[in-house]
Amino acid sequence: MNELGPTVQELFDLTGKVALVTGGCRGLGIDEASALADLGARVIVTSRHLDEARKAAQLVSSRAKTPVVGVELDVTNEASVEKVFQDVETQFGTLDILVNNAGGAPNSDKVSIFERKLEDWEFVMRTNLTGSFLCTRSAARIMKKHRSGSIINVSSIAGIVGRDQRIYQDLPMRPNFVDYAASKAGVLGLTRESAASLGPYGIRVNAILPGGFERGQPAEFIRRYANRTPLGRMGRDRHDLKGAVALLASEAGAYISGIGLIVDGGFSIFK
Repeated sequence: MNELGPTVQELFDLTGKVALVTGGCRGLGIDEASALADLGARVIVTSRHLDEARKAAQLVSSRAKTPVVGVELDVTNEASVEKVFQDVETQFGTLDILVNNAGGAPNSDKVSIFERKLEDWEFVMRTNLTGSFLCTRSAARIMKKHRSGSIINVSSIAGIVGRDQRIYQDLPMRPNFVDYAASKAGVLGLTRESAASLGPYGIRVNAILPGGFERGQPAEFIRRYANRTPLGRMGRDRHDLKGAVALLASEAGAYISGIGLIVDGGFSIFK
């Protein structure tokens, strides 16, 4: 080996690695999948709807030089999770990278904690937190055999800061639901304890905490959000999350485990 060690390009190289991205069909998920594929990983993209998963896989593979596969997966269903991960191990022989991206919250005009329904709370917890647990458990069982792996949980700055409700005033926007924030905080707890438990097996577990990304919101909302952000703008799809995923998935992040990497332009530290 060169006395300077591997090059940075070599550290980020994912050639030959196998990666699975849950909920990888749109938004941040497809960015995560494309970043891993760009670096040479063979990528499995999942969705609850097989046609959407295959469509996203086709889009990512149009630029990637490695195989990209679309698979149906319901992260809230234990049997579905176990079958998909078993199939991945059978087909590829291993799993090196898991990105727990699947999540969300049901559309509802019951925003206030005074109005939220128990069924909404339970749905969000199952999707955002229980789903991440089920996939982490299945991935860890495979990675343990090979004594290596990287698990990346997608949390949110909603899990570490309360949102100033005035940013939404007089706008057709809904603030974060309390259950969404609670589930994303739970993902951070899952990340830290999983990192502690799985570290002896060479498995790293980290979280990414995205801030707000610009997606056609009203111009006034974008202005208000930008004014509360040191970098003066919202996040950009297809750009701002890729580097964080690349770092945590690759050998470049080999000594990083148990952290929450905040990708929010400074929003969460601005007072």
